[in-house]
Amino acid sequence: MATTVNGIAGLESLVGQHLGWSDELEITQEQVNDFADATGDHQWIHVDPERAKDGPFGGPIAHGYLTLSLGPALLPTIIRVEGLAMAVNYGLGKVRFPSPVPVGSKVRMGAELASLAPVAEGTVQATMVFTFEVVGAPKPACVAEVIFRYIA
Repeated sequence: MATTVNGIAGLESLVGQHLGWSDELEITQEQVNDFADATGDHQWIHVDPERAKDGPFGGPIAHGYLTLSLGPALLPTIIRVEGLAMAVNYGLGKVRFPSPVPVGSKVRMGAELASLAPVAEGTVQATMVFTFEVVGAPKPACVAEVIFRYIA
């Protein structure tokens, strides 16, 4: 169940806190193939299940950037910010992909509101740390600093 906060004041009360975990999402070969088509990255470890069986991961894996791109879909299952005119993606800080996401696995995302800083009247910049985990895996699949601008 997502936490709902109201406006910039609601966000301010959450700085430094872990906001929770998203719902789980299964990664399918169809998603991986669609992502490969969208990006032009057709490396065999992603799109050739037969060849990937003999590869370093024992089967096909999701693109790292596919995993990262799940953030906007998963974040609303963790937190919803109401009472704003808009929120926009502003960029990324450090991003790492410590372990693979096998096709057929389930991932979930944790989010922490690391910082919140004013940038203009009625606008703040929020840095969240997204941690993507493969359910049952010993280490995260992706850890990323994601930067948003929230406009009142």
